[in-house]
Parts: sequence; structure tokens; C-alpha cells
Amino acid sequence: MGYYDDNEYNSRPPQKRRGVFLPALIGAIIGAFLVLLAAPILQNSGLLPDNSAEEENGLSTNEDSVEKSVDVDVTTDITKAVDKSSGAVVEVVKIQQGDFFQQEQAGSGSGVIYKKEGGKAYVVTNDHVVSGASKIEITLADGTKLDGKLRGTDPLMDLAVVEVNGSSVKNVAEFGSSEDLKRGEPAIAIGNPLGTFPGSVTQGIVSSADRTIPVDIDGDGSPDWQAEVIQTDAAINPGNSGGALLNISGQVIGINSSKIAQQEVEGIGFAIPTDIARPIIADLEKYGEVRRPKLGVDVISLQQVNNYHRKSTLKLPDDVKNGIVVMEAVPLSAAERAGLKELDVIVEMDGEPINDVVQLRKFLYTKTKIGEEVEVVYYREGKKKTAKVKLEKQS
Repeated sequence: MGYYDDNEYNSRPPQKRRGVFLPALIGAIIGAFLVLLAAPILQNSGLLPDNSAEEENGLSTNEDSVEKSVDVDVTTDITKAVDKSSGAVVEVVKIQQGDFFQQEQAGSGSGVIYKKEGGKAYVVTNDHVVSGASKIEITLADGTKLDGKLRGTDPLMDLAVVEVNGSSVKNVAEFGSSEDLKRGEPAIAIGNPLGTFPGSVTQGIVSSADRTIPVDIDGDGSPDWQAEVIQTDAAINPGNSGGALLNISGQVIGINSSKIAQQEVEGIGFAIPTDIARPIIADLEKYGEVRRPKLGVDVISLQQVNNYHRKSTLKLPDDVKNGIVVMEAVPLSAAERAGLKELDVIVEMDGEPINDVVQLRKFLYTKTKIGEEVEVVYYREGKKKTAKVKLEKQS
């Protein structure tokens, strides 16, 4: 017959079946051995997939493998700094009296809790944040709302202090020193941009540790003050004013104040350094005002006087280019008692040049104290003179 079935195969004599089985078995063994030898060569040549990397990483192509979770620690120096101080940064809401005795929100900014004592807590913010407020509301980081009492403001330095009930306050910021800041070191801003995103954090660097910018307080177009500020590229937007600028240790190194808001400008914001802010804050908290010394004169900068009056009226030597002209020595003032008169030209105080009105303010407000005696060098009708003036409290 031309075919066979299992019964037919199984009915063959044993000798004949043994002859077929042994060669097949030997061939299978040799084939398996060759496959084992060839596998690494094929993997290296790319003809077979290499699963070794997946095995080393704990991965498997087996559909029945069990997925493993990976925990990633995202804690950094920046997150530590934010955790340390963010709870002390608050929202400051200015409320004004509206029509028909209605009160309405007129703006918002940020503030920093810097002190808790005697059941009270104290918040520093910007003067422009609370200026004109009939009521101030402070919102803590946890959402608690507190009524704020304005202790005092200083438009010159753009600082203000607000007092709140301290029973709900749990976090107080640590102030660091701004004296040794270096360009390029990390800077972290925390605040309430647009009055909508409380506790927002932005990161940048200290672009300049000792920038000077002009400040026009009375709006006449002429600078009244040269403010010393920290420049940073950390994003500072409307509503961030009064918030904290931190160093990498989570210490407050500045009170965010302003930015250059022009379409072609990006990343130029300013903060009031803590070393400059500290004595201002202390005076506002204690006295409700900043106690500054005064000379007792009304003055203009010599640059405002034309050459004709410099020579014919003031009779100044040609080498006198800068100074301040006394327009009035206030009656009964320290300047009048020291003998200063109208049209005297002050050029130096305690060995420091006084080139203009702004420099006079800077000298008085940062390098002298009430009751201190200073030596004034001035010209009267072309002659150089000196006087000792005991500084008084500015009223």
C-alpha cells in the first residue's frame, strides 16, 4: 500500500525503530549546541534582539511581569528655602471707601511677617501697596483673613508696616543680610502676582547687588531720591510688591518693590535690601514714622543755576561746579543757629562731597543721626567757610 498509520509504524520490528531514533536524537543535540554557540554572534550582529539592558534595569518583555513603582526625591536647596519662608508671605488687600459708604477692594499686593510679639504680628509691605487705604486686610498663607492696622508708612523708601492679631500667625520670616550679596547667586521671589496667585514662587539670580535708581516721589519729573536696590531677573509682577526676595538659605534679603515694565524689557525687577529696610521698619513700628535728621534749610542744586548767577550773584570760583544753594535758612533751625544764610553754597559735609539735593538727602538719611554734629563746608560770596551744625529731627 502507498501509506501507513500509527498502528502500522508501531508494528515494526524493534531493531528497525532503534535505527531511526538514534540518529534523530544525535542531530537534535548537535543542533541545540550550535544554536547556543551562534546566539551571542547573532546578537552582536543585530540579527537577534538583545534583552540584557532591559534585564539589568529590572524590565521584562514578559506580559506577566509585575510593574514596579519608582520614588523620586525632588527636594532641592530651592524647595527647602521656599518651605522655610513661604508661610510668612501674605496677601495684602487695600480697601477704599466707595460711593454711598460702600467699601471696595482697590488693589492688592504682598507682605512679609517679620515679627510676632505680645499677641501681635507685624507685616512689612510697600507704601504704594497700602497708600490711600481706608481698611487693610491680610490673608495668611493658610487662607485665614485678618484685619490689619497701619502702623506707619514711608513714601521715600516705599515701605509700610501693618499690625495684625498674632493668634493665628504660625510663621515668621528670618531676615538675612544683604551686605554680602554676590552677582549671580540664586534669588527666589514669593508673592501674590495679579492678586490672583498667592504664594507664587519665581526663581532667578541677583543681577546686581547695589543698583541705584531714581525715585520721583512728588511726581514733578525730577528725582527726589536715589534708591539703592537689589536687581534681580526673578519674575516680579504686579501684586508681588511687598513680597519676599529670598537667598538660597530661605532668608529674606529684600522686599520686592518694582520692575521695569516696558515691552522691550524683560527680567529687570528691584527689591529693597534688608540692611536698608531694617531701621526704616523699626521706626515705622515704634513711632509710626521714620525719624530722620534735618539741616534746617531749603535748597536747590547748583546745576539749576545758570553761569551768570553763579558768577555775579553767588560769586563762586570757577572750579566750583557742584553743590547746593541755600534758598532759605529756616528760622530757629539748626542751620540758622550755626550761621548759615541765604545764597550760601554748601559743597561738603563731614568730608563728603555734596553735589546736589539728592546727595544731601542720602548723606543725612543714611550716615547721620538726630542730635549729631556735622561740619559743613560752604561758600559765601566766593569765600570758603565752615560751620558746625547739630542736626534736628525732621518734622
